[in-house]
Amino acid sequence: MNQENSAQLHAPTRHFGVQLSPTPRGARLARLLATEWLRTWDLPPGSTDTAAHLVAELAANAATHGRLPGRDFRLALHATTDVLRIEVTDTRGDNLPLRQPPSPDAVSGRGLVLVETLADRWGVELGPVPRKTVWAELDLLPTESLATPKHSGPCSGAADALP
Repeated sequence: MNQENSAQLHAPTRHFGVQLSPTPRGARLARLLATEWLRTWDLPPGSTDTAAHLVAELAANAATHGRLPGRDFRLALHATTDVLRIEVTDTRGDNLPLRQPPSPDAVSGRGLVLVETLADRWGVELGPVPRKTVWAELDLLPTESLATPKHSGPCSGAADALP
């Protein structure tokens, strides 16, 4: 065994996946299961809530627009030290998501606007036929960077209070 290679540490990768019915109940269950699993993964503050919103939107879209009788959708979560990837796969590869600004009086149609706002990246992958996967990624900041102030001096909170 080479001593140099044995000292290398690999970043841990965590996975969760579940197949659910494409119904409002299945979309709700996706959010609840994802939230519980993510709470055990020790993610930076705020990441679990943001991820729960992304799962809710992507799962609701799969249940609403990707629904075919007798076919489920799949939720998958993949986390490394740097990125959380959320994937929702359904069997409507012919019905690709298209983000359009909703009209002000519309009661729906804001899901992908929220996904685009909350996620650092998102997209769609086709295949294998007849499937498509809509994914969203969150960059995970180290917990220490959130707790450590960027400067050591006092601050009043005003934008131009202290140098």
